[in-house]
Amino acid sequence: MSTDYQQAREALGARLRELRLSAAGGRLTGPQLAQRLGWPHSKVYKLEGGRQTAAADDLRAWAEAVGQPDVTDELLTRLKGFESHIRSWRRSLAAGHRPVQDTWNMAVDRARTIHAWEESVIPGMLQTADYARAIFQRYADLYGTRRDTDEAVRSRMERQAWLYRGGRVFRALVWEAALHALVCPPSVLVAQLDRLAGTIGMDTVELGVIPLGASLRIPAANGFWVLDEQLVIAEDWHAELWLDDAETVASYLRVWATLRESAVYGADAQNVLNRARRGLHPRA
Repeated sequence: MSTDYQQAREALGARLRELRLSAAGGRLTGPQLAQRLGWPHSKVYKLEGGRQTAAADDLRAWAEAVGQPDVTDELLTRLKGFESHIRSWRRSLAAGHRPVQDTWNMAVDRARTIHAWEESVIPGMLQTADYARAIFQRYADLYGTRRDTDEAVRSRMERQAWLYRGGRVFRALVWEAALHALVCPPSVLVAQLDRLAGTIGMDTVELGVIPLGASLRIPAANGFWVLDEQLVIAEDWHAELWLDDAETVASYLRVWATLRESAVYGADAQNVLNRARRGLHPRA
């Protein structure tokens, strides 16, 4: 169980204890509350200590038993928050990049439709092995993590098999800045741009490029992915966020749709790729 998840569970437990101690009509002991609820008193202490995850019905019953039914929505919101996980890079990358990639692979494998937005790098599903290797090396340097670059690259390349299965669609938006960013040697970036050009026209890929000179309705902020309109995965410098509450997912999809209004596709996207390629001068 992730440390972040456990901290959220303990915070909910502390709130439940606070409600027990401030019960309408006077504070209740654990056994007294357990008797009202018809539970073994050990369950009360496990919930308060964050050693057991409450069910929604447990929280409704608790609020009623302490005479504060008006806090039910608050408690349910806290419980819903368990479904949103903040995975700090320090902890996630403790064993290297390969385990993180394997986790992504499992999530992607279940998806049928993926919406992605990247403002500074090429989306992982469309990266060449050499480009991916350069990215992993940069982040290993930044975070001082275990160097399992080859294993991480293999895992990312395995994920791309998804693109060759029928009935799936990868809707990717990329800002033109990512096409020029030399996070790898120029020769590697040239090959990467060729790879992107080759995806235009694939049945399973819809690649949109937002030119640098395009008018933007919203700022080109941090990248994110939406899987099956049910899960958002977004990255920040301190953590990777996995968010699955409906309101948040809907918000990210609105952002994606708004950014898409500035994108070009097909031959126009090829022209932007060609412009970026002409600006590069590969060298050994």
